[in-house]
Amino acid sequence: MSSSQIRSLILNWVKEADELLERGDVVQASEKYYKAAEEAVKLMVKELNLTEILEKVKKAGRWSSSLLFEGARAISPEMYSIWADSWYLHIYGFHEMRINYDEAKKISQNIHKILDIINNYNKQT
Repeated sequence: MSSSQIRSLILNWVKEADELLERGDVVQASEKYYKAAEEAVKLMVKELNLTEILEKVKKAGRWSSSLLFEGARAISPEMYSIWADSWYLHIYGFHEMRINYDEAKKISQNIHKILDIINNYNKQT
């Protein structure tokens, strides 16, 4: 899948998450925000050619949560913050179903920043 196709998917997942959240489906919105952030981290690690992380992924045969955290940290402090928020949504919004609308809405604002990050990077390359 091309980078532009992945960017499109990320945008669509964020839009879907926003729609789900506005309908009150915090659980599914949390998972969509998480998926968007997960793919954004993977995309940026590949596009920035962060070889140390890419080699670890290759050796492990998959992306693990620890590698996603490592990748987000290597990209930028802002991406790490976004990733940490998406992880929180994944665990407490999706798996544990402990987040209410207001908390999810507040956290989602940070997740939206991935769109600027991936779009700004795309313009620089």
